[in-house]
Amino acid sequence: MLDPQTISWLLRSVDLIAVLLLVYFMLSLSSDRRVLMMVRGIVVLLIANVLSFRLGLVLMHYVLDKVLAGAAVAIAIILQSELRRFLEQLGRGQVLSLLQSPAARGYNHPDSFIHELADAVVELSQSRCGALLVMETGDPIAENEFSVPGVPLDALISRELIQTIFQVSTLLHDGALWVRGDRLVAAGVILPLSDRDASREIGTRHRAAMGITERVSQCFCVVVSEETGSIAIAEGGKLERPLTSARLRELLETRLQPYTAVSLSRTVPKFNWPWQRLDFRHLFVKK
Repeated sequence: MLDPQTISWLLRSVDLIAVLLLVYFMLSLSSDRRVLMMVRGIVVLLIANVLSFRLGLVLMHYVLDKVLAGAAVAIAIILQSELRRFLEQLGRGQVLSLLQSPAARGYNHPDSFIHELADAVVELSQSRCGALLVMETGDPIAENEFSVPGVPLDALISRELIQTIFQVSTLLHDGALWVRGDRLVAAGVILPLSDRDASREIGTRHRAAMGITERVSQCFCVVVSEETGSIAIAEGGKLERPLTSARLRELLETRLQPYTAVSLSRTVPKFNWPWQRLDFRHLFVKK
């Protein structure tokens, strides 16, 4: 029979493992890096709540309890589709599939959206369909940096969606497309124009690309000319044009791959059981 102290230690271990698994499930619900930041914040609040309880800080413990309750409701609202998928898998008895990495459960590979972006821009260029894309390379851009923040999308990047948005017959084709990681944040975004003296060959799209990259350092813009179909990139208020399709792909990979390294699909590791790391081969080797 186990003594009460051993039983108590085992229960605490099970409790800790259960909490770690719950945090892992929350992290793996989405491939959006913002979810990672939110879960980290909740973990910090949980630790602070436990410490306040242990230290006897009654008022602080009460306040943190209420904040955590509100945070739980916010998470449920923001991740409602992911939570629905999680509950469906749980209800079907697919518990082991929940322990797989996000990529194994069908999420996009972190680099695949770069190819979707490049293909979309090249095809827009070939059809001489004007386009302007603003891509973040660091901290999220504040909406007040734009003249008009546009229409929210929050959709995964796809070649077909980008091409549809910039068709002349659509209502959102005249603004910029706001890209964050592997998601399209908003369309129809109106950007501030650059005040710099520029060539008369440069149109409004190019001036807008120069204007936003002058104001925001952690972003760059890809522009497709409606008149010539040429591709240009704006960074730091300067234009590089015209670009070949190979040069475009090279720039996208250079600018965006470091950014995808902090996305959730890269930061959530594949789940490995502790005994999978054990190596017993030395037991069978003759000395």
